[in-house]
Amino acid sequence: MKSGVATVLGSALLALLTASPALAEPSLTAAQMDWRPRAELPQEVVAGLPLFCEGGYLPSVAGQGSVPLLGSASGEAASALPIYASGLSARYEIDRALYLEGEVRLQQGNFVMTGDQAHYDQTSGAVALSGGLVSRGDGFLLTGDEAQYDTASGQFRLNTATFLLHEAEMRGTAQTLSRVAEDQVRIEQGVLTTCAPGRNDWAIVASDIELDRAEGFGTARHVRLEVLDTPVFYWPYASFPIDDRRKSGFLYPSFGTSNTGSGLYLSIPYYLNLAPHYDATLTPQYIHGRGLFTEVEGRYLSRFGESVLQLGYIGNDGDFKDENPGEDGERWALDFATRATFGTGWTGYGDYSVVSDNDYLGDLNRTLDIANTTHLLRRGGVRYVSANQYFEAYASGYQTIADYITEANKPYAQLPEIIYGGRTELGWLETSLDSEYSYFYRDNELLTGVDRANAQRLRLLPQLALPMRRLWGYAEPSLTLDYTRYQLEDYEVNGRANPDRTVPVLEWDSGLYFDRRTALFDVPYNQTLEPRLYYAWADADSDQDALPDFDSALRSFSFDELFRRNRFSGGDRVGDANRMTLALTSRFNDLNNGTERARFSLGQVYYFDDRDVTLNGLGAGTRSESSLAGEAVLRPLDTLDLRSSLLWDPRDNATEESRSQLLFHTADYRYLASLGYTYSRDAIEQSDIGAVIPVTDQISLIGRWVHDAQLDRTVGSLAGLEYNSCCWSLQVVHQNYLTDDEELESRVLFQIQLKGLGGGGDSSSAISDAIYGFDERERRRFGTQYR
Repeated sequence: MKSGVATVLGSALLALLTASPALAEPSLTAAQMDWRPRAELPQEVVAGLPLFCEGGYLPSVAGQGSVPLLGSASGEAASALPIYASGLSARYEIDRALYLEGEVRLQQGNFVMTGDQAHYDQTSGAVALSGGLVSRGDGFLLTGDEAQYDTASGQFRLNTATFLLHEAEMRGTAQTLSRVAEDQVRIEQGVLTTCAPGRNDWAIVASDIELDRAEGFGTARHVRLEVLDTPVFYWPYASFPIDDRRKSGFLYPSFGTSNTGSGLYLSIPYYLNLAPHYDATLTPQYIHGRGLFTEVEGRYLSRFGESVLQLGYIGNDGDFKDENPGEDGERWALDFATRATFGTGWTGYGDYSVVSDNDYLGDLNRTLDIANTTHLLRRGGVRYVSANQYFEAYASGYQTIADYITEANKPYAQLPEIIYGGRTELGWLETSLDSEYSYFYRDNELLTGVDRANAQRLRLLPQLALPMRRLWGYAEPSLTLDYTRYQLEDYEVNGRANPDRTVPVLEWDSGLYFDRRTALFDVPYNQTLEPRLYYAWADADSDQDALPDFDSALRSFSFDELFRRNRFSGGDRVGDANRMTLALTSRFNDLNNGTERARFSLGQVYYFDDRDVTLNGLGAGTRSESSLAGEAVLRPLDTLDLRSSLLWDPRDNATEESRSQLLFHTADYRYLASLGYTYSRDAIEQSDIGAVIPVTDQISLIGRWVHDAQLDRTVGSLAGLEYNSCCWSLQVVHQNYLTDDEELESRVLFQIQLKGLGGGGDSSSAISDAIYGFDERERRRFGTQYR
């Protein structure tokens, strides 16, 4: 079962399985006994304690003997075990009763209990204890005022009980705590919270809780969430697991603002444990202004892999009908994903997404694994991978959900695409073949000319290479034949429906490796110097403009592009080339831990011929050299990264493109900072600043600002604050974001988290998208360290 109030009750109450008793002062609760201010805690406890916690609990370990509250540790019936009793004073009535006073200790098998007074009725086998009862187990503490124990049945009842779960830092009280059968425990008027003693910022209260270890689940009746002792939410009934077995039941409700900011929403998920290998989660939710919206997630696990189906449906979206007159308000979405492993290198996969309208994702989507995008992918196929071969066959298509994309710019479906690659060594030589067959289809009925074309395309790339590798360097000359053939529909190239293209390609890739040991600030480093030379020649005809463009694009120039012989992606354009790349890389590797502390790279392409092949008028060039392409990566500390890339035009003595980003976080991720700068000549110039800065141990400021210098305007911002206590947190942020129509929209997001219980709201995902490292900060706050 997933996280929620049921899981909290289950994990908390399962800790009642074992304990071992000792005497203690009856006036203290279990939590008060082990709670200490921060200054009084051992250093190893303080090290894992967040700064916003004013104190914590001492670790608890089991004492001698263990009391199993669910089940008998010995496996024998209680009536078959001898009874041992002791006290400072005793009075015995022959064959009737035993009265003990002062440091009373009663033991039957693994059941041990101490108190101030005890009365044992020998006829019925009942024991009554009173005064300062304490049971301490491994990570668990239990106290009470009075107890009754039946030596014949093993039934146990503790009145006015308090308990503490050290690992979960959860404390609670109960009017009575009873073991009514071998595998059953009952708690009446129970209260649970993770707040410090004396602070009931929030608590879960239940009138009756029953645990059944034989069935692996528990039930709770009349459950309510209280904030500052005031009820704010109510569940009449809840069932939950107490072990690894799954159980159907309600999960913790979620609440917050809708994605469009039009109002509040409230959802109450319900988990369905349908079978050991499949289950489902139903999430009905009410969104203000829209109505009842329901999402369903189903999961199926077979011996091959896992499949997940997600659905969303709303029958009468009020806001959508107001914004789109004539629409009936019925909206839906589907997302399906499957992965399978068949063995011997074979795998399968499938992804299919569809929505009823283009605005669904922005208006409604909360849980479906579909990101806001312009196209939804539908793809499925099989894949085979071995040491020397690669095969894949799949079919793919798209749903375009952006109104501004024209019919001519919509992507083609591939029905199917088949890819094969193989590599074989022939002595000194290495041969390989990369091949691809695709059938490209799009509904082009309303288009004309080359845009109307659909086609089959076959591409073969046989290669012969001579790899030569040593520790100090390498050289690899290769010869490739790039062959492409089309079978066109509704279009012809120079009167031919089956044009083809053959391009011979010669490449030479070589590099050297030099290194030396050095030291900076008494830290030993291994510094490398790695010169690289790459040459490519491709005899491609310039007359390729008549060919359709099914999947090609001009690659953006960067340092990585220095070593690509084709400046186009896809298979519809093969660039002509007669060029050589010279590049140099130097690395500094920390010899203490192997970390790459710095890397500097610089390179340039020298062209011996003009470039004539174009795609939509782009890709040609007459210059004899490219811009200088450089990269720098610095990591002087494990918590500090500086990355920068640069394209410098030596002729114009000007920067063509530049991207820089500084990322910093403290070891505990309390402080986060990012500085970014993006520049492209005649296109964009933006500065980006983001940070999370604690102003006190409990309050942090959150902010991000993106400014466009060319537009002289803010294109995005986020500002807010975060409050943390040791048992709950709150985030409130105001966000400005740029819409598709270049308008700056605003919304307020919030999120409330109750430690150990979950919460509601949607600010955290927006902040994680805006500020580097925030998702790791959230994991640490609510993961093992910040549980």
